[in-house]
Amino acid sequence: MKRFAILVTLPLLVLGCSKPAEPVAPAAKAVVHKTAIEWVKPVDANIDAIFAQAKSANKPVFLYWGAVWCPPCNQIKATVFNRQDFIDRSSFFVPVYLDGDTQGAQKLGARFKVRGYPTMILFKPDGTELTRLPGEVDSSQYMEVLSLGLGATNSVKESLAMALEQGTPGTAGKLSADAWRMLAYYSWDTDEAQLLPKDELAATLHKLAQSCPAQYAQPAARLALKAIAAAAQSKAGIADKAGALARLQQTLADPALARQNADMLSYYGGDIVGAVTTAASPERAQLLTLWNRALDALNADASLSRADRLSAVQAKVSLAKLGQAKDAPLSLPPELIAQSREAASTADKSTTNTYERQAVIPSAADLLAEVGLLDESDAMLKAELPKAVSPYYHMLGLAQNAKRRGDKTGSLKWAEQAYADSTGPATRLQWGTGYVGKVIDLTPEDSKRIEKAAASVIAELEAVPETFYERNRRGLERMGKRLVAWNEKGKHAPTLKKLTQQLDGVCAKLSADAQAQQACSGIFKPTAQASKA
Repeated sequence: MKRFAILVTLPLLVLGCSKPAEPVAPAAKAVVHKTAIEWVKPVDANIDAIFAQAKSANKPVFLYWGAVWCPPCNQIKATVFNRQDFIDRSSFFVPVYLDGDTQGAQKLGARFKVRGYPTMILFKPDGTELTRLPGEVDSSQYMEVLSLGLGATNSVKESLAMALEQGTPGTAGKLSADAWRMLAYYSWDTDEAQLLPKDELAATLHKLAQSCPAQYAQPAARLALKAIAAAAQSKAGIADKAGALARLQQTLADPALARQNADMLSYYGGDIVGAVTTAASPERAQLLTLWNRALDALNADASLSRADRLSAVQAKVSLAKLGQAKDAPLSLPPELIAQSREAASTADKSTTNTYERQAVIPSAADLLAEVGLLDESDAMLKAELPKAVSPYYHMLGLAQNAKRRGDKTGSLKWAEQAYADSTGPATRLQWGTGYVGKVIDLTPEDSKRIEKAAASVIAELEAVPETFYERNRRGLERMGKRLVAWNEKGKHAPTLKKLTQQLDGVCAKLSADAQAQQACSGIFKPTAQASKA
């Protein structure tokens, strides 16, 4: 699961034993202080012209792929894109802004293999991908990784190949400290198999951690944590649990290492602790003590953004729930509930940036809901609706809270309103297919409502190829699979027939794009065909 949180106001961290890279700028040019980023937005998906201009000017290309409603996208706007050093640095690359709802964006998303919002890619002037930038690290770390990318001679792909050869004759010391840093801080979460197939990620990260020279202790520690997290989430699991446990204890016992890997500790605690230790064991108790101590330090760290301090408390709740059955009554220590309430309230009161609130308020409300304070969660979300960047996102939280209460009517009401209020073609398709899924989940017997919801989504589909690319295509495939499963043994054959005929009318207009037509015609076909399309 992709998790993003941006930390702010942290002094530049040393990632290896050598001095951190200085901001990269052409030697012959002075830094020009700008007041805003001069984003370039592709017209009608014509991004090749932008790359041609970048090549002519010998400038790298920085590609941002995001969405207006997306909480981590808004967090990045509030903590990275508004930094003066980022604005200044943008003079030395071509900043391209690609919103998922703009014309041609989804097809470009498929071309560049970007899926989750936000994804940020740095390209060489010739269009070769250099690296994918991590949106989950703090803003100062982000700026350092950006500097490393701008000054790099090798792409991360090239560095990975060299690193995997480490130890063979002639390869010792082949990679610089900066190259190891780029590997450690590459956005493996948004790689989309550009460097590695997903089933090879854990083993490869483990090999990188083992190959990283001893003097680069901090990149090695991060690579090891990445490897452990990837293995914990894989079907194979963690092979060397004792070794992983020792590495975790070493990192948690070092405040500097723990602080530097705040994102890993906040987002993967439940996965890792559950995979490395067994329930009620002394090893788990000891690891939980160390982990919670580190999370408390992060929550108390005023240099962290409010979003990341919230994440630390959310991680404590996740660890407290470890081993509890999902359907069991909620049982949490009173002091943790009090800490969660205080963290959410403080975040609400202290976050003033409009964009940052789009990230912070849903997280704070979710934290309240996770500890059973549903009424307080609702109150926070409802109070935010009139001033939110995208209130329809917050409505999904209200729908989820109602579902937690067992209030199906309330949950569907909020989900339907969220769909009705959503804007932008890709966003409306995402919210619409999600609403169809929720109706099927909560009221599978209400065939009229299900048909109406699905027909509404199909009626809005534009008969253009882009509609059937990237996030759009995946959303439609999910809706199709849900409807096909709902129609098990032909129980709702007339409804599915109507919807299929409606969709066929859209597919018939796509003859000029075989890939889009195949994807469209596969929506209500057997799962294998839809997935292949």
